[in-house]
Amino acid sequence: MTESRSPEELPVSIADFRAAMRLIVGNVSVITAGIGEDRSGLVVISVVLLSAEPPKVIASVNRSSSTWPLIERFRHFGVNSLGPRHQRVAERFSGFGGIKGKDRYEGAEWTTLKTGAALLSDAVAAFDCSLDEMIDRGAHSIIIGSVEAVRTCDAGQALVYWRGGYRPLDA
Repeated sequence: MTESRSPEELPVSIADFRAAMRLIVGNVSVITAGIGEDRSGLVVISVVLLSAEPPKVIASVNRSSSTWPLIERFRHFGVNSLGPRHQRVAERFSGFGGIKGKDRYEGAEWTTLKTGAALLSDAVAAFDCSLDEMIDRGAHSIIIGSVEAVRTCDAGQALVYWRGGYRPLDA
């Protein structure tokens, strides 16, 4: 006898999961890692406060990305929260047009603070982090970072990702 399952008990399809996730609004941030010619970065949609005392953040990074091994090797990363004026930065770090590695940094002004991770000079908020831990789950690693330095440039706007695209958010 075959047991019948209700739709709620069936496994979630990847297509349904992705469609649902696109309905969750996320802040667009660029994670940077590496130094000089040996650097890359990627866009993430959720950077989360883990602890205020001491200051720690978490993010999820695909282990197949070019950035993951740089975070592991250099033991640092930058988190750059973007505003609407940074949409081209987001597109470059998303790999639009096949742009990879250090070439993603072109067209924007970058600085460093304590760890050597690149921080966007006019990011809405930038966090310079040393790597505490990488926890592998599925195809991604949860990266936990101790915040070593912070910069802000609050213009009352943010860049968010919703329904499959970048969108401006005004205060």
